[in-house]
Amino acid sequence: MPMTQVPLLLERLAALIHQSVRDDAARHGLLPIHLLILAYLNRANRYSALPIAIAEYFGITRGTVSQSLAILESRGLVRKTRDGRDGRRVHLSLTDASQALLAQTWASRLEAAIDTQALDQETLEQALRSLLTGLQRLNGQRAFGVCRGCAHFLDDASGHRCGLTGETLLEEQTRRICREWRAPSGLAT
Repeated sequence: MPMTQVPLLLERLAALIHQSVRDDAARHGLLPIHLLILAYLNRANRYSALPIAIAEYFGITRGTVSQSLAILESRGLVRKTRDGRDGRRVHLSLTDASQALLAQTWASRLEAAIDTQALDQETLEQALRSLLTGLQRLNGQRAFGVCRGCAHFLDDASGHRCGLTGETLLEEQTRRICREWRAPSGLAT
């Protein structure tokens, strides 16, 4: 059986990304988790821009999330808004300053590097999704995924809706990470 280089390549990519995150965070006077939280919030939908979702996504404690959000808020990088229905719930959003910061970090460089590759992006995405969901299942972690690819996503004459909550979804929200994501029938979760 031929030995594959895939695990080595994935490990090296992860190490390079981790180093880039550390370097970018240090350049901005932040910790790596702070940049990762900003990048997450940049991709999170309204069901996922919550402190608890950040803890679940990164597998960190609520205390770490709370401390990180306090720092990010004091630096003018994150805005907290109370939920209109449940005043105990806090929604998070990025500020213009955090958007500008993210444009100069590893996330934008990684996207640019991927865009320069002459390969089938959809096939790569499917392979990585399958690997990711398999590892998440083995580790007992919540799946997370993009709203539009979720079993709950509904697209009909009235527009986009979440089948779980029944709420209408704006087009932009359907392209973001959701903590309620479930694999469509026939796909591994």
